[in-house]
Amino acid sequence: MISRADRRAAGKALREKVSRRSHAGWKPHANRPDPIDLLIESSQGRMPKLVPIRYGRMMQSPFAFYRGAAAIMASDLARTPATKIRVQACGDCHLMNFGGFATPERHLAFDINDFDETLPAPWEWDVKRLAASLVIAGRHNGFRRADAREVAERSVRSYRQHMAEYAEYHVLQRWYERLDTETVLAETKRKGWQKKLTKTFAKARARTTVEIDFPKLAQVRGGRIGIKDNPPLVFHRSALKERAFDYLVKEAFRRYRATLSDDRQVLLDSFEMQDIAAKVVGVGSVGIRCGILLMMADENDPLFLQVKEARASVLEPYAGKSRYTNHGERVVAGQRLMQAGSDIFLGWTEVRGRHFYLSQLQDAKISPVPEVLDPPAMGRYAEWCGWALARAHAKSGGVATISGYLGASARFDEAVARFGVEYADQNDRDHQALLKAIRAGRVGVYRG
Repeated sequence: MISRADRRAAGKALREKVSRRSHAGWKPHANRPDPIDLLIESSQGRMPKLVPIRYGRMMQSPFAFYRGAAAIMASDLARTPATKIRVQACGDCHLMNFGGFATPERHLAFDINDFDETLPAPWEWDVKRLAASLVIAGRHNGFRRADAREVAERSVRSYRQHMAEYAEYHVLQRWYERLDTETVLAETKRKGWQKKLTKTFAKARARTTVEIDFPKLAQVRGGRIGIKDNPPLVFHRSALKERAFDYLVKEAFRRYRATLSDDRQVLLDSFEMQDIAAKVVGVGSVGIRCGILLMMADENDPLFLQVKEARASVLEPYAGKSRYTNHGERVVAGQRLMQAGSDIFLGWTEVRGRHFYLSQLQDAKISPVPEVLDPPAMGRYAEWCGWALARAHAKSGGVATISGYLGASARFDEAVARFGVEYADQNDRDHQALLKAIRAGRVGVYRG
């Protein structure tokens, strides 16, 4: 058995091979692939009529572009220095993929909430993608260059400091660890933000599907309850003109049920499927097959499930193939490993060669609104993200070695913050390349 002290010493020794300062800055490789080629390649296999919505969303700003450009950054990160310590990585670790949600115990937790790209990979990749996202979001808000960099550095510092704490925990302590809303409030010193957060958290706890999602998403038509159309974002197959869609979702649901534990199957069987609709989600996920299932146990007792196609992680070409043959199972396994508590309906399936995972559509979710944050508030949010990422990485092991490598100084923090600033410049150039491709007719967009 290797002691904690030995693991920490091994991490410290890695600095001789990969110095902490080597992570600073960004310079595109001479053979860097064309970013638009990578975007077009990542659109292969998506629903063709929805792909223009994806590009239309990405063109809005460098910040929106970044959210859909995980494949581009994965290619770039693969050429950056790394210690070769692997964790269960998020794979698309930007500030919008964190937020609040209700755990199965009905606690409101702050955590990572998107795992479409999750895969065992170098821990540095998540840290760098998060840092760059914060710089880009800061610029989007009009922050000074120094302020945007400081926000990014605060996320890395938080990651380093909390990784050091988790290195001292017993293994079970790390698995029981949760960043809940009470902790977030205790860490918030500004009284104005404490008041805002208290109100937001209280609203999220009180939120129920019946009160919020049900009347907004459902309607009675011809005496039958169904999902409202809201094209091009929510629509039925008549608008999609893809006859196989309903069959795919229903067959996926049947097979999905078998992946749940016996008690969850009993719970699911309390509901009866009423309707299915297609849904356009996010930025990077636009065009991927996604559906909403409306389930009813009684006339005022609904359950909305989301069925989402799972494809190969953007990290696979650089970190290796998943051990799971079903990418839905890959997503579910990664989410269960990284999150403090995952949705009770989380499961996966396969039908006609396509992989899917299912979960509740909403469960007391709190999404960040970075546009309203000033530098101090975004800095605090950055610290929560770094904390949540450290907790997630710590669950999959290597925590003492990573902590030993990071050490107690700010060398790594400063290096990755500089990387974030320079990669934000690269993201600006790639966004301009997309606009140029749109003007040239190389890619089509939906501007609605």
